[in-house]
Amino acid sequence: MIEGKFSRRGLMAATGLVLLAGCQVVPKGAPQSSGPATQVPNANVLPVDQQRHRVAILLPTSGPNAGVGQALANAANMAVLDTNATNLRITTYDTSSGTADAATRAIADGNKLILGPLMGDEVAAVARIARPARVPIIAFSNDASVAGRDVFIMGSLPNQSIERTIGWARSKGARRFGALLPEGDYGLRANAALNTAVMEAGGTVVASEVFARSNPSIISAAKRLKAKGPLDAVLIADGSRFAVLAAPQLRPRGVGPRLLGTELWSGDNGALTSPSLRGAWYAAASDGRFLQFSESYRNRFGAQPHRMATMGYDAVLLTLRVARTWKPGTTFSTAKLLDPEGFLGLDGVFRFGANGVVERAHEVVEIRQGGVTVVSPAPARLPN
Repeated sequence: MIEGKFSRRGLMAATGLVLLAGCQVVPKGAPQSSGPATQVPNANVLPVDQQRHRVAILLPTSGPNAGVGQALANAANMAVLDTNATNLRITTYDTSSGTADAATRAIADGNKLILGPLMGDEVAAVARIARPARVPIIAFSNDASVAGRDVFIMGSLPNQSIERTIGWARSKGARRFGALLPEGDYGLRANAALNTAVMEAGGTVVASEVFARSNPSIISAAKRLKAKGPLDAVLIADGSRFAVLAAPQLRPRGVGPRLLGTELWSGDNGALTSPSLRGAWYAAASDGRFLQFSESYRNRFGAQPHRMATMGYDAVLLTLRVARTWKPGTTFSTAKLLDPEGFLGLDGVFRFGANGVVERAHEVVEIRQGGVTVVSPAPARLPN
């Protein structure tokens, strides 16, 4: 298990570390050196470093997804600082102008591990460049279909969240399930996960409706679903903005089926404050350490972190775990990532399967007035 110092020292900022400093984000381009240069640096080539592992982070730090990308990069920086990790040289490569170009530069610079990219459709482009160079990838995507040889997917997967939520709802008596599903890949994956989870739990999917991720569409879909008969529970497989719009149609005057969400609701304040969603359940990675992480992040960067930022932190902790027996300049050992006992990070315990797909322990929470309450804690260990 990863035993990062965050669990014992409260995510205290490290002192005396000059690899990265203060409120600076993970550096773009050539990173700073923590010691005297061994040669006169070339502006286009990273300096020779035989004492540290070169790790690239491929994320959008400009463009429409810059907020998420920068939060992940900042969190990776925090992990280096908090652990006093002097054996890592981390460099951020902006993917907003081309993921393949960023991967090519990262490989040319001598990086032996890639953290990222963010989107599932970017992973294949990176893998085509990284595999011939024997550089593994730990991506932040939640699309299990892009995992494979030397490609590990770290993002929270909707099927695991849905399976946990459906199991909890079924244990509380729900038998007849419905669903509101967004158009696109996420909706298709959520629908498949719902049908599998309900069947395995001994329930029935009575009806589902697809919506186009617009306000009129979700409201219309909710009305159609409501008209299809009595339901015990309805899964709204999107963020809380759409759930808030659908809830009054499904539960007029607060009476109707139990509403269920997915991991997309985690950290989404819209779900936490809307009276129409009180009593709803959803499963996600534990928030137990996120509040402490958020405070440390705000103190360092002056902003609230995106909920996904913890993956950047945990990816560095994971790298440090492997780096105990990883000689600088050599190939990163992916076998170390397949420890069946898993690893402990800010989001709780997780592990990778042989297919490169992450498995996470989820808690089930209920939305109540003023916030959420854990009704079924995440397990401390993953099942064998």
